[in-house]
Amino acid sequence: MLTHLDCTKCERRYDPGQTLNLCQCGAPLYARYDLQRAKHEMRPGHLALREPSMWRYREVLPLGDPEARVTLGEGFTPLLPATRLGELLGLPRLLVKDEANNPTGSFKARGLSMAVSMARALGATDVCLPSAGNAGSALAAYAARAGLKAHVFLPRDIAQLFVLETEAYGAHVETVDGLISDAGRICAAQAKEHGWYECATLKEPYRVEGKKTLGYELAEQGEWTLPDAILYPTGGGTGLVGMWKAFEELEEMGFIGSERPRMYAVQAEGCAPMVKAFSEGLEAAPFWEGAETHAHGLRVPSALGDFLILRALRESHGAGMAVSEEEILQGVRDASSTDGLFVAPEGGACVAAARKLKASGHLSPDDSIVLFNTGTGYKYVENMLDAGWESATA
Repeated sequence: MLTHLDCTKCERRYDPGQTLNLCQCGAPLYARYDLQRAKHEMRPGHLALREPSMWRYREVLPLGDPEARVTLGEGFTPLLPATRLGELLGLPRLLVKDEANNPTGSFKARGLSMAVSMARALGATDVCLPSAGNAGSALAAYAARAGLKAHVFLPRDIAQLFVLETEAYGAHVETVDGLISDAGRICAAQAKEHGWYECATLKEPYRVEGKKTLGYELAEQGEWTLPDAILYPTGGGTGLVGMWKAFEELEEMGFIGSERPRMYAVQAEGCAPMVKAFSEGLEAAPFWEGAETHAHGLRVPSALGDFLILRALRESHGAGMAVSEEEILQGVRDASSTDGLFVAPEGGACVAAARKLKASGHLSPDDSIVLFNTGTGYKYVENMLDAGWESATA
């Protein structure tokens, strides 16, 4: 039920079925659908009978042919009451959306399943992206599943687990001096030179469509009532803007009303471009010099979708929140020791942010709150040891 693509800035419209990355103006493209038709097929009774994956929302996803899906069973992850963690934080209505249950252990599976599916459907033979770790391994896994060749560009200081995993899936891995932004420049140049399909964050229209299923799941799992607040660890921010897009579509189909959760972008103090831009009232986030955090998914000094992230924060009456490295480690420890959730550092950052937002009055005990854990802590053991885990837990 994909009808067209349109630009998120200049509203230029494109026909589907062609290989596109960004709009001519340089902004990301969004996929649009026949939502009036979709709402008749997606009634709650129908959805309840469908497979427990992100593909249950097929009418609002861009791939028309079910046989063309490249899937490992991604999506429809648990929304868990975090009773004991909530008690610790003074937020008794706390829930955790646990994305560690996805293939390759992180939320990146959603977007890369969709991006690789569309790349193959559009005739690509090679796919590529820069990554801080999880996106690279997800791209490699889905490319292997699809019979495509993956090219992944990683910062040289990445944990060796990510390099090993990505290579195990058969991808070509190139490590780069610097950050994901440096890897991104090299990836883009080689994609242009070799004609590869580039799957970098928001540089093609379909990865965000996989991520937006987070919003559909929150609505369905909440019996079509959204939470009061969402805390989301924000690097490139695809999941945050994807959920914001999902809520717009859900309202247009009549599944929810006009009320929205307050959206909180959680970043590390060592790399907080969205937090700074939000607090200064900017429409775009300047490049963050000297980015550093052991939560590598948050070590993104510049985001192509910065204006979309900031727009969602302001329209929802949310905010940005930065947390320290020590607070991130304590957040991991708190989630693990209270509710048995060994979260990634990015999830730990959200725990830390919840504590600070409660103290500042942004969150209250009456609020229903969804905190996102975007991956398994097992993949970050090296990072957390390097960041001083032993002293933090002594």
